[in-house]
Amino acid sequence: MDDDERREERHRDEQRPRRAHGERVTVTLTGVPETLLWNLYQRAYEARQPSPVLRDPKAVELVETVDYPFAETFGPPSPFLAQGQALRVRTFDIAVRHFLAEHPDGTVVALGEGLETRFWRVDNGRMSWLTVDLPETAAVRGRLLPDGDRRRTFPCSALDPAWPDQVGTAHGVLVTAQGLLMYLRPPEVREVIATCAERFPGGALVFDAVPRWFSARTKRGGTKRGGMRTARGWVVPPMPWGMDAGELPKVRGAHPRITEVREIPPPRGRGVYYGAVRPVLRRVPVVRNLRPTMTVLTRFAAQ
Repeated sequence: MDDDERREERHRDEQRPRRAHGERVTVTLTGVPETLLWNLYQRAYEARQPSPVLRDPKAVELVETVDYPFAETFGPPSPFLAQGQALRVRTFDIAVRHFLAEHPDGTVVALGEGLETRFWRVDNGRMSWLTVDLPETAAVRGRLLPDGDRRRTFPCSALDPAWPDQVGTAHGVLVTAQGLLMYLRPPEVREVIATCAERFPGGALVFDAVPRWFSARTKRGGTKRGGMRTARGWVVPPMPWGMDAGELPKVRGAHPRITEVREIPPPRGRGVYYGAVRPVLRRVPVVRNLRPTMTVLTRFAAQ
């Protein structure tokens, strides 16, 4: 066994759930829902670093609990990708904390949250939290992260008109859509944004988007197979919707109540790229669309 094989085996051992934290929970998902496991895998790896850019002990706990072949499916963790994913997640955390600073009793609605553990990272002890996710994903979340007094789950698609009725609006609303909209068709993306603007006056939506070149790359293998895959052969689901940074003003056209659309800059990370190069890229028109993702804040006018 050479050094690379030993390193891969060590990573595999680190990711295997341990019974010391209780019985392992088998998770079987496919397609877009399975991406929640990739996200969890990356967050947990970064959280284990000596100086992590995202402190996420709950993610580490989940990886140790879930019975799923993380390393066999996704390959050994990439420190570069893991840090990038963690910084993307932390950008959402920052937006939620800003909202809670102004609306400490507000409601956060997490669309397509999967096994995200943001509630535990940002909880102020007063907010309310609603997770809206597909029934199969909501079932997995319910087994691993059962609802609590201020945190509940509503099993349905983000395109289902029923979920806004579940949201308490008295103390302000922030909707998050992390890693969701790129998997929808363009008209569906517009529908989600318009629904939020219509149903939550004075509220806001935070979402992320991939650039058009990235979306196109995921579709090269066809609508079923996708054009990107890991070294282990796991296929990244196609992402039908992409938006370049220069197209941000077009988001206003989704609904007349939209008053502000702007990019939220990610925090700086470790190393030359995440610490110095990437913060500059978003300011350079020629290269800003080379970034694989951007996070966007959209605000809605009050009635």
